[in-house]
Amino acid sequence: MSLRPALGLAAGAALLLLAAPAAQATADPYETVTVDPTGRIAADGTVTLSGTYRCTGGTGTVFVSSTVAQGSSTVHHGIGGTGAVCDGMEHIWQNTGMPTPTSLAAGVVHVEATVMELNSQGGLLLPRLHAAQRQDVTLIEG
Repeated sequence: MSLRPALGLAAGAALLLLAAPAAQATADPYETVTVDPTGRIAADGTVTLSGTYRCTGGTGTVFVSSTVAQGSSTVHHGIGGTGAVCDGMEHIWQNTGMPTPTSLAAGVVHVEATVMELNSQGGLLLPRLHAAQRQDVTLIEG
């Protein structure tokens, strides 16, 4: 599977798991993901978010994915995905993407970041949530 469909699948699985409180309970408390309080939005609408993560026991493909929504909108835009290493150490992540349509502006946005693993079992890719975080972030121009 190429990287782009895998990232899309990971982001979709992450959103489903974030919507289900029971799924969040499966994450190990030692595993974390943080989101920096400030992100960037370029003149062309490209958004960059960053933070840290820590995970353990990853045997499949692991990603840090992020989504963003602004104002009262319930539409979440995927902002890239970064490959993750689950070695128990803290690592920095940074995701960049351009929401389509480019409807975001500088100011406060709602960000969801997840560390998600995809494991192949019986020919199906099954998600495993390692960590999730929701918080407001201020996008600044730059």
